[in-house]
Amino acid sequence: MDYSTRSAQTFIGLDVHKKDIVAAMELPSGGFEERKFANTGVGVTRLVRWMGKYAESGFECCYEAGFCGFDLSRKLTGLGVVCRVIAPSLTPVKPGERVKTDRRDARKLAGFLRAGLLTEVSPPTEEEEALRGLCRCREDVRKALHAARQQLIKFLDQRGYFYHGGAHWTTRHWEWLRGITFENSTAQLTYRTYVYQVEAQEGVLRQIDESLKEVAYSEPYREMVERLCCFRGIAWLTAIMLVAELYDLGRFSSPRALMAYLGLTPSEHSSGEKENRGGITRAGNSLARRLLVEAAWHYRRGPRKGKALQERQVGQPAWVIARADAAEVRLSSRLWRLVHRGKSSAVAVVAVARELVGFIWSVMQPAPCMA
Repeated sequence: MDYSTRSAQTFIGLDVHKKDIVAAMELPSGGFEERKFANTGVGVTRLVRWMGKYAESGFECCYEAGFCGFDLSRKLTGLGVVCRVIAPSLTPVKPGERVKTDRRDARKLAGFLRAGLLTEVSPPTEEEEALRGLCRCREDVRKALHAARQQLIKFLDQRGYFYHGGAHWTTRHWEWLRGITFENSTAQLTYRTYVYQVEAQEGVLRQIDESLKEVAYSEPYREMVERLCCFRGIAWLTAIMLVAELYDLGRFSSPRALMAYLGLTPSEHSSGEKENRGGITRAGNSLARRLLVEAAWHYRRGPRKGKALQERQVGQPAWVIARADAAEVRLSSRLWRLVHRGKSSAVAVVAVARELVGFIWSVMQPAPCMA
């Protein structure tokens, strides 16, 4: 039965846990009815049947985004139920409230849903979520590789093996590492284990990168990736990871909304005559924010096009290239103006990353009509 076409008069809040779902239904006549269901396929079906008792008046439900992701939302939507996933950080909280239970949380969500006080999260499709999962897996592997490399180097430092032949993890450095042996069998086993960990993580990282590159230049991501690659500091890997993390940029009404989502806007605590602005909020997507800040560091060298950037721009729409070129001139100038005014390089780069978001938002919109 499809309940999505009915006008909602009954509102249900769901407090979702790994084992069960606590549901609180705010009735049109006033009061609540509450039930607990197992968080299984059968339990979700029973939940829908329970909600369906009041289908004549129409209903909708909501739950806070969290560890369970969007699977419950997809199941309920597939059964014809209007289900909204809510941003938990934006749910109103009473400062003096000191009692928290699952039933209270479910009731609170139902009441706020009726009042229209909740902020809905735009759920990704299963394909978009799968790509985002792969990108976050790559980030985990990258961190694991960094940790494994540090452990290996520190192990050698403690035993007097210092490499002076240049940068680490080059071909020459690996030749030096493979030439090290220890007379003590225990030390040799420990050393070989550390080396194996580094080699294993590097192998996994290469496999993920190969898969991501294949996805980046396939539909429906190819056009978005190629547009992003027109900007300095954004190659295919950064581009596909940004696309995976942000997916549908059309859900952001303006560049400022996207900047706020990425946590790149300044925090503020002003009241009365006092005005106090602080550092960036660091809210929202931390991985996308880091990628943008890394890209912004490239603008400290002044506006010029290297060979790699020129090759990435070949065959792209003229209006996209024009905006990327405008970004290069403006952002390089902006960075050095801030530095000359006494701002640290790190602060200036974050400000440039915030403005870079605006340019990215503009090129990810539909092509403008040319006169």
